[in-house]
Formats: sequence, structure tokens, C-alpha cells
Amino acid sequence: MAQRFEYSVETLRSSMVGDKIDSGSVEELLNERAREGWQLKSLIATQVKGRVGPGGTEGLLAVFERPTGIA
Repeated sequence: MAQRFEYSVETLRSSMVGDKIDSGSVEELLNERAREGWQLKSLIATQVKGRVGPGGTEGLLAVFERPTGIA
């Protein structure tokens, strides 16, 4: 039987308006997800919706994968 996977997608941005993303917070997220059994599949720079006002801000889209049944 083929192995099955589940996925999690997270949007990362640093501040309410658009400061640079802090590498320490990205590292913290990656390590936290790894402890939960997730493996990073892709990390993409993109425009994400800002928390305040219209328009987008620089951000990252992180896609994680893990075999089903891991909690």
C-alpha cells in the first residue's frame, strides 16, 4: 500500500505593516513543526495580506508534510 501524507500550510510575516521577517522566528517555527513530525517541503517568498489596511506585505508561505497518523 502506498504511504499517505497530510499537509500543513502556514503564512509567515514579521509585523503588522511589513518589517523584515525575523530569521529567529522562522527557525523557531521550523523546529516546533519538526518536533511535531512535520517535514518542510517548500518555503516560498510571497505577498501576503497585511494585518492592518489593504494590500499585501512581504512574507513566506511554508508547506509541511508528514505521514498520516502522526499526532
